Amino acid sequence: MAGGGGRPRSPPRALLGMAAAVAVVVGWVRAVPTEEQNSVDLIGNNYVFGRIKHEVTIYVKVFTNSPFLVCMDLTRSHEELIDPKYSWVGPDGKSLKGQKYVNLTETGKLMVMGFKESMSGAYNCTLSHKIIETTTQEEREMFEAYHFMVYAYREADHTYQVFVRFTTRECELAANGLFFEELKKILNNIISDLTCHIIESSCKCHSVKLPDQGLLHELFVSFQVSPFAPGWKEVCHQVPYDCEDATNMRVREARERIGEFFHKQTYALKRQFRIIPTIHYVDSSFSVIRIDSCQPGFGKNDITHKNCASCCVICSPGTYSPNNEVTCQTCTKPQVKVYGATSC
Repeated sequence: MAGGGGRPRSPPRALLGMAAAVAVVVGWVRAVPTEEQNSVDLIGNNYVFGRIKHEVTIYVKVFTNSPFLVCMDLTRSHEELIDPKYSWVGPDGKSLKGQKYVNLTETGKLMVMGFKESMSGAYNCTLSHKIIETTTQEEREMFEAYHFMVYAYREADHTYQVFVRFTTRECELAANGLFFEELKKILNNIISDLTCHIIESSCKCHSVKLPDQGLLHELFVSFQVSPFAPGWKEVCHQVPYDCEDATNMRVREARERIGEFFHKQTYALKRQFRIIPTIHYVDSSFSVIRIDSCQPGFGKNDITHKNCASCCVICSPGTYSPNNEVTCQTCTKPQVKVYGATSC
């Protein structure tokens, strides 16, 4: 090495930065680089490394701990650092040193604990270290900035839209309405122990002409299976940190029970009834689709948050979500400067 040069360092960063970008899920944490071209998203052992001149975006499920945000990139982590110092600043622009809700290590790693909606925002770190010339022992102080954008997110709440058909003798039959009310009672009884219930139900009669058959009359029944029956909040309070997971698991079980109920109708018609009832299930007419909704202050956006497209991500400043819709709406007057707004 020529005189006056510093200590040899690791291979050039360009050689380490040519891998394609990836999005990785670590526990309840999703981290992605903002710029995807010729970038490396470095996540391992619950660490997320910074990137020079590029912001790293991270999604943290509410009430969980973030991964450790590392105040350096992967290349720098393999190099010698002399007198390193780390300075972290939170979304409010204040130093994070000494804050009770963070775990800040002496090597510049930051974990935000019990992540809440209000903790969303920009987390910035400055790394300073010295370079000492080998021959002259001259010291130079170097500074590097790393930027992390951290968003709170929740899992979407699931409901299921069910469609099913029944053959009836005629559309004006008085028994049609009675049958529909009895059907709802039966279905509600099947799923009541799951604190789920039937909502948004409808029943319409239509005349149907099938190939090689005469005119038939069918009841087109639709309804939603919701996990928010009376008492659901009390059940949710037993698992407050994973409430969406609990409600989604219960409504999925309710959907499966209802599907099994209609499957048994087909079996009964073929095996148990000698005389077909006036109103009976149309074989294979059962279908179901899932409907997602987000809690107020959260929404989905597969463009802005394409690497967490299935997540209900907290609404950014200037947007809001007042109800259980799926998207955050833009404020006509951008006065909202907080994350998770439910009104403008």
